[in-house]
Amino acid sequence: MTGSAPNTLRETTLPVIQLVGDAAIAFGGLVLGYWLRYHSPLGALGLDVPDARFAAYLPLLLLGVVFLVTAFAQLGLYDGRMLLRKQQSLNLLMRGTVYWLVAYLAFSLVIKFDPPISRLFVVLAAFTTLLLLWLWREAFYFALTRPTLLPRLQRRVALLGWNDDARTLTAEINAYPAHPYRVIGHVALTPAPAGGSPRQLGPLEALPDILARERIDVLIAADLELPRADILRVTEQCERAYVEWKVMPTAFQIFLSGLSLQTVGSIPVLGVEELAITRLLNRAAKRLLDVIGALIGLTVSAPVVVVLAALIKADSPGGPVFFRQTRIGAGHRSFTLYKLRSMRPDAAASDAEYQSTRAGDPRLLRIGAFLRRWNLDELPQYWNVLRGDMSLVGPRPERPHHVEQLSTIIPHYLPRHLVKPGMTGWAQVHGLRGATDLEKRVRYDIYYIENWSLWLDCQIIALTFLRWQSPV
Repeated sequence: MTGSAPNTLRETTLPVIQLVGDAAIAFGGLVLGYWLRYHSPLGALGLDVPDARFAAYLPLLLLGVVFLVTAFAQLGLYDGRMLLRKQQSLNLLMRGTVYWLVAYLAFSLVIKFDPPISRLFVVLAAFTTLLLLWLWREAFYFALTRPTLLPRLQRRVALLGWNDDARTLTAEINAYPAHPYRVIGHVALTPAPAGGSPRQLGPLEALPDILARERIDVLIAADLELPRADILRVTEQCERAYVEWKVMPTAFQIFLSGLSLQTVGSIPVLGVEELAITRLLNRAAKRLLDVIGALIGLTVSAPVVVVLAALIKADSPGGPVFFRQTRIGAGHRSFTLYKLRSMRPDAAASDAEYQSTRAGDPRLLRIGAFLRRWNLDELPQYWNVLRGDMSLVGPRPERPHHVEQLSTIIPHYLPRHLVKPGMTGWAQVHGLRGATDLEKRVRYDIYYIENWSLWLDCQIIALTFLRWQSPV
């Protein structure tokens, strides 16, 4: 059995177009950076560089394009599987551009170029190049997701078996019309699968014909309650058809990206390794970002807090300006969280009745709704970040009695406390705050913990400002 022909459009043609397009756009970005450095008022900010004619700089620009595209290729940006992964591709674009910026500056310090490289040019060129690449990639992604082209780029998926895990996976894929995967149907392991299943492709015995007929790219096993001989046969049939064979590890419901294959003696064992966010150097880098961000936040927000404090006193003279409340942080340790008071002084008496404050809550002050709508009541939490109780980014902290209650009804709630809580988080920038689906919020928190990187933190911080307004 030879399997279906490779998808040359997805695997070769379009990635090559991306590479050529990136190179051309990168050259345009570097040229624009050169113009800003030497032919715009911004050039006055830098030192004079001899022989800064364009013809003299052209070899350096071409070298910069080669470095940049090489960095993108090294990060896997031209893998055909990345075509429909818009957010991940943009993250790699940003990461590769920053690598290029650092490398170019380092080379300019170590190697004597002729003409010398202007540091201001490198910084300006990094910004202009990244901006142009982002615009080009947005246009390219728009073209890829047109109905005439999209089905040819999506990887055709068949599910082995049908159960709750398969149903959840199918719903997740179908929720995004431009998802890199497209579920074609399922291979039946029982005569009558659960309701709501996609098209039944046939029985397990007909798997080789199903893989060829449906041009399946990926077979995902949702049900592994099969004899060992059947599993080995399925694996062999996928190999013969050049079909990717994947397994849903139902024994591990959380931290799936932390799974790794280890060997105990000569026996392979699948288990959860140390998460990136818990490693020493990563914790130090995250803490450094928190301290810098907290100092900037406290400095910038101080005048705003003074004005808001006066408005709070005018609205509610009988209460304090700041509100203190016990929350649960990392390691399930309690800490005191600080906020600007947005509710009546006696609101704490009925606090246990509310898991979150809803719009129109009668306990809110007149200015309280404004504070919460724009998240201004949370400005004092920069102090919590500076103290080390919180981070700029992480799961939102809850009150002790709510933690006890939610941990009994929401699966995998407590692992949120493996990391410091944050002023903002992955769930919050996706609109999951206030009176929203708590289970979904927890899933987003777990995703953040197991996929953490400084890049993700920076992305969340940027999205927080872009989506500043709160629904409450």
